[in-house]
Amino acid sequence: MPLSEHEQRLFEQIEQSLAEDPKFASAVRASDPRFHARRRLLLAIGVIAVGLALVVYGTVTELTLLGVAGFVVMLSAAAFAMRSHRKAQSPDLRVVGGTTSRRTRGRRMSFVDRLEERWRQRPEGHR
Repeated sequence: MPLSEHEQRLFEQIEQSLAEDPKFASAVRASDPRFHARRRLLLAIGVIAVGLALVVYGTVTELTLLGVAGFVVMLSAAAFAMRSHRKAQSPDLRVVGGTTSRRTRGRRMSFVDRLEERWRQRPEGHR
């Protein structure tokens, strides 16, 4: 249902007053999951750079253990970045109020569970 002209003006006034409030803006930013995901991604990029520096330093000084440790640091930081990015992309349906399948019980769906779910949701014409 579209807003009336009066309601639209009131909405714009409220929006402008909220945009001018720096305390409100920082509170909204602090609760935004994308903000936290961006911060975790930047942290992971920094740790990857440190790991790369360790690999290069370990190679130059012929300290193999240091090079391996740098590679492990890089690998784990990349995995952390990918996990953070995936978490930021997927909406939290419990917050929105939607329904989820078996995943909300605290465990990931296995391959067989996913196949069964797809089988149940297939179109009627293929039965």
